[in-house]
Amino acid sequence: MIDHTGVTVSDYETSRAFYIAALGAIGFIKVMEFPASVTGHTDVAGFGPPQKPKFWISRGVPNQPPVHVAFRVDSREAVDAFYQAAMAAGGRDNGGPGIRAHYHPDYYGAFVLDPDGHNIEAVCHVPA
Repeated sequence: MIDHTGVTVSDYETSRAFYIAALGAIGFIKVMEFPASVTGHTDVAGFGPPQKPKFWISRGVPNQPPVHVAFRVDSREAVDAFYQAAMAAGGRDNGGPGIRAHYHPDYYGAFVLDPDGHNIEAVCHVPA
């Protein structure tokens, strides 16, 4: 089981604001943030449920090719909220909310590209 993961971003402040908005819509908050003086390498911010960062961003050269990360949510409304918040925060559309029946009949997801082109998804597997 994966405990946590993350991406490297080119503009830390812009990406931090993007993820605060987009992930905030699905109940993730910025749980921790450490400057390079603490990590010994670079600035990082961790997002997740209270007290458990599950997704991290770090300042640096963005991953190439860009990364795909999917966040599982409990409702289609949460997928919609994620998409709207991510778009309002500067995300780029990579597939609006909807059924992706080629995965399975109840796969309801939305895809946005973050400021560095990482494909960030919210997905609900619960039937309508």
